[in-house]
Amino acid sequence: MRFSLFCTLSVLLVACGGSKPPVSEAVVTPTVVAKPKISVSTINVKFGDTDRYDWEGRRPWSYPIHGIDVSKFQGDIDWETARESGVNFAFIKATEGGDHLDEKFAENWQAAGDANVLRGAYHFYYFCRTASEQAQWFIQNVPKDAKALPPVLDMEWNHQSRNCRYKPTPAKIRHEIRVYLDTVTAHYGKRPLIYVTPDFYDENKLSRINGYQFWLRSVANHPSQIYRGQEWAFWQYTGTGEVPGIEGNVDLNTFSGSVSDWQTWASHYTQ
Repeated sequence: MRFSLFCTLSVLLVACGGSKPPVSEAVVTPTVVAKPKISVSTINVKFGDTDRYDWEGRRPWSYPIHGIDVSKFQGDIDWETARESGVNFAFIKATEGGDHLDEKFAENWQAAGDANVLRGAYHFYYFCRTASEQAQWFIQNVPKDAKALPPVLDMEWNHQSRNCRYKPTPAKIRHEIRVYLDTVTAHYGKRPLIYVTPDFYDENKLSRINGYQFWLRSVANHPSQIYRGQEWAFWQYTGTGEVPGIEGNVDLNTFSGSVSDWQTWASHYTQ
């Protein structure tokens, strides 16, 4: 244990009959209160899958922290059961375009929170509305919650859209992404994640987007083989997962790091 020169002189003064230094001169060490660690459910879980892929190389369940993303299509969710089965986080669909709110968002948001599942909200981008309109629509409908995970911008081609077949240029898309992200960051104080599919990522050169973390979809290979050189926070590895507490298929995801990494990462956003 090391003592400061000031403390040493203090002790000598008292021992020799001198007086203690005035209180105003005392060195005060601030009390540091450690943040409580993020609780973790079952780790390295291997959920069921109705169309399981025969993985080569590193498998999804070799990562310790798993979660889901959901929308109205999952119906009523037993969030307590899902958490107990190994769901450590959930990204919940909130909005799409500039006027659509997922019918189950409010219910899922509340229930996931009540079950102590860390949750974040995502917006599905629509190419026939401006980025500013869509960012404001998301802000209008998603609570500003200090304990929530960062919001997500879901960027992918919607090949089934009946009323928007517009495909902007890559430069235009990257510009709109930045407009959306800047607006949402300013409101929530948290930089959103970018969810993306392989074709959309490649066609629009999203490797040029810097300063934001990615959530990558890759259902037939490890992300390192599909998104060469791209760092990622989350990996969506199947859309046909099976999770206790959810009827039917659900998307499964894993976090990129260790349990300790997850606790540090999540604490940054939620405490």
